[in-house]
Amino acid sequence: MMMERRNFIKNVLLFTGGIFSYSSFANNVSVFGLTRSARNTIRGKVMSNGKPLSNVVVTDCYSVVATNANGVYQITPHQDAEFITVSTPSGYHFVHDEYIVRQYKYIAEMEQNKMFDFELIPLLQSDTKHQFVIWADPQVKNNSDVHLLMSESVPDMQKMLKSLPGETLIHGICVGDIVWDNHELFPDYQKAVKHCSIPFFQTKGNHDMDYNLGGNETSDITFKKKFGPTHYSFNRGKVHYVVLDDVFYLGKEREYKGHITEQQLNWLQKDLAFVSKEMMLIVCTHIPVHDSVDNRDELYALLKPFANCHIMSGHTHYNRNVIRNGIFEHNHGTVCGAWWTGPICEDGTPNGYAVYDVNGTDLQWYYKATGKDKNHQISLFKQKNESGNDALVANVYNWDPLWKIECWIDGIFKGELKNKIGFDPLAIETLLGPALPAKRSFAEPKKTDHLFFYELTKDDKQIKIVATDRFGNKYEAFA
Repeated sequence: MMMERRNFIKNVLLFTGGIFSYSSFANNVSVFGLTRSARNTIRGKVMSNGKPLSNVVVTDCYSVVATNANGVYQITPHQDAEFITVSTPSGYHFVHDEYIVRQYKYIAEMEQNKMFDFELIPLLQSDTKHQFVIWADPQVKNNSDVHLLMSESVPDMQKMLKSLPGETLIHGICVGDIVWDNHELFPDYQKAVKHCSIPFFQTKGNHDMDYNLGGNETSDITFKKKFGPTHYSFNRGKVHYVVLDDVFYLGKEREYKGHITEQQLNWLQKDLAFVSKEMMLIVCTHIPVHDSVDNRDELYALLKPFANCHIMSGHTHYNRNVIRNGIFEHNHGTVCGAWWTGPICEDGTPNGYAVYDVNGTDLQWYYKATGKDKNHQISLFKQKNESGNDALVANVYNWDPLWKIECWIDGIFKGELKNKIGFDPLAIETLLGPALPAKRSFAEPKKTDHLFFYELTKDDKQIKIVATDRFGNKYEAFA
């Protein structure tokens, strides 16, 4: 492996016409991806308790380097680079400011203050086992929304965290739409994170962009000021996490598309070159990749070498699990539901978030409905079907094809139910029509594939649905 890396670096230097000798680079820093030397080379150390840390990845979001045996890195920033970011290695705490993760430094400040070093604090326990939470679309627009975030979502998160063993390592990732165009509310989101008291990483959403300042290259100015780079990576245990910006602004207010820039794809290729293919890979975006990112095949090609890969997305205001190209994409129900108009998303999934449990490279998860017990995974309804007969409708929010949904009527097993695409009855009742919901009438029911139907007779009394997830956990609901 070391010989392969040396040969690779030698080839890169020869290809780029590097003026440094291979031996000088090998003795100082390992490099993947060299850029133009329009700026002065930045040098620094990554240390912990006074000791150097080797093989820690550092990036300017264009090139990617790793520290040498002395903990030293050096990088010549791209002319457009704004940050130097450390990809926090496994076994170390995440550097944060009131729980907003800050594993980066601003190049402008570094050049002025000569602050090139990163100091990491070691964990006092193994991080092979850890958890993380995905928040999709808090999307607060006004003080009323902020009040609901602080009075409903945050207390629910606090209660969930309090239920965990005291030594649990857990972090959060928000997959975008932190606010709803109103950037003055970013501090309120930061206050919510502070009250949750776990380190949180941020992803840029379409409503987190700056409009009418130019094109895509100027759409992230405010986000970067508040939260740092829009693409980066970090590690915990045997998991490599990547955050990408897949919202491409088209230069006109609120017009965008799902697209990952070539710069990010180039950076990702370099970043992943330092990652063992035995690691689990988790990629976080705002817009769902599987059906809404126009160059998703280029991303899939980079992810293909990783047999254990998951994508975390938001944006849609419904919950859906999709397996495509061997990659499990979790498109999450939202913290705000249908834009803070009530207790559900447009597919009937309750407002909420997802909780993931990592054990080595094994991943398990559940959807946590705000204000409900963790075992609340099903809503049951009775309604007339297309034939005019009474029917049972079960909405199993986090269903995927490995779940099993079974039905008992008056204590008699009626078999396994098959999923059908349709509308959630509560979504129809509360969201359908030009006047509903009263607060934001644009919200409308969305069809979902996690509905299950059973035709009833007039003699059917006691109904029980048992949903068994892919991990063998059983959830019951009664009607």
